[in-house]
Amino acid sequence: MTSTDLRLARPFGAVGTAMVTPLTEDGHKVDLDVAQQLAVHVVEHGHDMIVVSGTTGEAPTLTDVEKIELARAVREAVGPEITVVAGVGTYDTAHSIDLAREHAKLGVDGLLVVTPYYSKPSQAGIISHTTAIADSTDLPVMLYDIPGRTGTPLSYETLLRLGDNPRILAVKDAKADLQQASRIMEQTDLVYYSGEDGLNLPWLSIGAVGIVSVVGQVAGELEKAMIDAVDRFDLAAAREAHHRLVPVVDAIMNHMPGAVAAKAALHLQGVLPHAAMRGPHVPADADQLRMLSAALDAAGLL
Repeated sequence: MTSTDLRLARPFGAVGTAMVTPLTEDGHKVDLDVAQQLAVHVVEHGHDMIVVSGTTGEAPTLTDVEKIELARAVREAVGPEITVVAGVGTYDTAHSIDLAREHAKLGVDGLLVVTPYYSKPSQAGIISHTTAIADSTDLPVMLYDIPGRTGTPLSYETLLRLGDNPRILAVKDAKADLQQASRIMEQTDLVYYSGEDGLNLPWLSIGAVGIVSVVGQVAGELEKAMIDAVDRFDLAAAREAHHRLVPVVDAIMNHMPGAVAAKAALHLQGVLPHAAMRGPHVPADADQLRMLSAALDAAGLL
């Protein structure tokens, strides 16, 4: 596959980060200046896609105004060459449509739509909800299939139906059903992005076109090296990058919420001035910080 083919096959880019949302030290406000600095930092470390207001961005705690201001600030900071995707999915269809339309006015490049959480609608309800959001703007949509958080996986039949919508282009998958995804990729034009850091290389090996990573904002150059190696069919180099990432993925994803760990790691790296969280999250404790520091050091990321 040529570089032109790869660009065409990657509607949202290849190396994506689910960016944390920097807050003021008291957690009361979004720090837009630091958010812009962080966005530039991740781009300089290999990213061509930034997702704002995702779970890692503490979206459930952000007001609609904060989400809009954050997306606007990041859009301005990184320029038109970088893909900016805004998380607009909620468990309320009308609210999600309002968010989609407001973000479309900002010049973002796409929308991330998570399966409705907590209410656990039927598959018919999910199709109706998602289609209504996709049809509310001209922006391309990335589905987010993460049943561990939403309680409801996207079924095979639902993905086939949603894949018929001309604006629904991709799936961010944190379900780990590689067999189902292989069937969907074979039978539809939907492309897949790994949404589970520990499985990034397996996903890429079966045809995922990229990643939307929590760990990426801490280790972007390693993630890009892995994807570049897969693109040139260099399995040994891809494995090398993957194995260097193993302790970092474990430390960030398996011992505390990813948003907490990512902010703490960025603070340890000197990228963020502090690691303030907004409740119900609390910052990493001393033991967690020591573990994170050791993992980052082992991977050469401090």
